[in-house]
Amino acid sequence: MAYADIRIEAPEAFITKEASAEDLYRLGLIYSEGLDVVVDLVSAHKFFNLAATRGHREAKLCRQEMAEMMSQSEVLKAQRAAREWMKKAN
Repeated sequence: MAYADIRIEAPEAFITKEASAEDLYRLGLIYSEGLDVVVDLVSAHKFFNLAATRGHREAKLCRQEMAEMMSQSEVLKAQRAAREWMKKAN
């Protein structure tokens, strides 16, 4: 089997607490655009939020765009997921 045939279930599987803002931003893009995953606005918002907290300017804009497409309960779910990720990462 070629390496190209291997699929990672969760794109964030190898992201650690030391992840850069750019890495987190890219995960947001993966989920927002459905790049080899199902589009998941909650996960996209979560990773854009995490990237924004690390100073990524474009992530702040993308986070807002995601929020405009989501219900209030989805935004709250994404924010909760980001907080949980930060707790685990620290």
